[in-house]
Amino acid sequence: MIKSLTAAALAALLATSAQAEPTHVMVRAQALDAKFIGDHMGGVRVTLTDARTGAVLAKGLTKGGTGDTPRIMKAPRVRGADLADAATSGFLATLDIKQPTLVRALAEGPAGHPGAAVKISSSLWILPGRDITGDGWVLTFPGLVIEPTTAPAADGALRITAKVSLMCGCPIEPGGVWDAKNYDVQAVLLRRGRVVAAAPLAYAGQPSQFAGLLPNAPPGRYTLRLVATDRTTPNAGVIEQAVKIPARH
Repeated sequence: MIKSLTAAALAALLATSAQAEPTHVMVRAQALDAKFIGDHMGGVRVTLTDARTGAVLAKGLTKGGTGDTPRIMKAPRVRGADLADAATSGFLATLDIKQPTLVRALAEGPAGHPGAAVKISSSLWILPGRDITGDGWVLTFPGLVIEPTTAPAADGALRITAKVSLMCGCPIEPGGVWDAKNYDVQAVLLRRGRVVAAAPLAYAGQPSQFAGLLPNAPPGRYTLRLVATDRTTPNAGVIEQAVKIPARH
């Protein structure tokens, strides 16, 4: 009798699993040691595939805000409590699956800053009809976004300014949640792969703004490399761009 009941229950389970059920999966992208990547940074592109077959199950862009700063960065974390709210950036995917599926997420961003974008991959078993909501499937994005500008200065020096922020666009400033004293920013001038000059950039008085001078270099074409690091986390950013130092008259 018990065996027949077990067999019947198993048959019912298999019959149920053979029917596709819309399954909702919330995917969010969170900057390492910071908030969620939202509209301000262009969001994050997400593609969900069947890890076994490679078939695309859903794709989209995370949309919304970066989330509540006190809740995410200041309040003690309570196990099981959501960090996100209804306005927090995310991509709500609807999967049409008939059986337990190992789903692979490939996410790239921030989409609005391709020079700083990184790709993140993760896998998760998803069951038909078992929605993943709330914070959902959170993908962590390490790194720093660097946006440089250059201008000639007196005596042939090169003035460098750079906006440096977390992947969520969160600001760096003295005494802030992301304290400027914990960040090092350096400018390096290279020619044919060799270092010609280097100088640190100091906090410039406005959130996320750093500035400094590269000393006199001969006229010509160079590669400018900016490197930013956080002393307290693995976060780092690197960007390179071509620069030209004009001849002096």
